[in-house]
Order: sequence, then structure tokens, then C-alpha cells
Amino acid sequence: MPAQLDHLIVHSSDRFASARFVTDLLGAPEPKAYGPFATVPLANGVTVDYADSLVAPDRIVSQHLAFLVSEDEFDEIYARIVERELPHWADPGHQEPQRINHLHRGRGVYVDDPDGHAIEFLTHPYVTNG
Repeated sequence: MPAQLDHLIVHSSDRFASARFVTDLLGAPEPKAYGPFATVPLANGVTVDYADSLVAPDRIVSQHLAFLVSEDEFDEIYARIVERELPHWADPGHQEPQRINHLHRGRGVYVDDPDGHAIEFLTHPYVTNG
């Protein structure tokens, strides 16, 4: 059986603030405590588990998390981004501010969470094989 991703641990300066940032944009339920984590369950059974980092906030290493969402969900997420006046970009390099992209037969947008992790929402997976 091919391996499947079960969970991802993301270090943060405030585990619940970071988890809520994502769940608020997704329109998902409140994150739940699971041991030392604030857990964000996803539709495919994977969880994103936010942990309070043991290093200073300025030493947290930025990660990139990409969430595949439907077209309708993207519209709702993007409306929340605009409503909250969050800085966002059409690209991961932050060269196209306050825009979305139309790559890979879909749409995408990037925002940074409170700790600088790049959060991407996209409507079509990237084509990497064939």
C-alpha cells in the first residue's frame, strides 16, 4: 500500500490562534485540543496539528500548506480574505499583491498566517505526472 499522510505538525507562537486562522478562512469547525496540539481535521482524514513552538517566535521556520478546495469554497474563502482585509497574493513569492491566480485550470491565492506560514488555497491540483 502506498503511504498516506496522516498528520502534519506546524510550529506556532500560539497554537489556537494559528489553527483558528485556518479554520476561520475555511469556514470549518473550531479546532480541537489533542494533547499539546490544536488540531484542524481535513476532509481526507489528514490533520494539521498546530503546536506551541519551543523556540522564539522569530525562529519559527516558515512552511507552506496548500488546501485543495472546491470552486464554491474558494469563493467563500476569498470573500473572507477580502472582508478581513488580509494581505494576499496570486503567487508564493508575494510579487502579485491583492490578486488571485488562474493557474493549472483553476484559481489560487496565498495568505500568510500569524507566524508567517504560507497558506495556499487552490481549486485544481497541480499536474505533476504526465
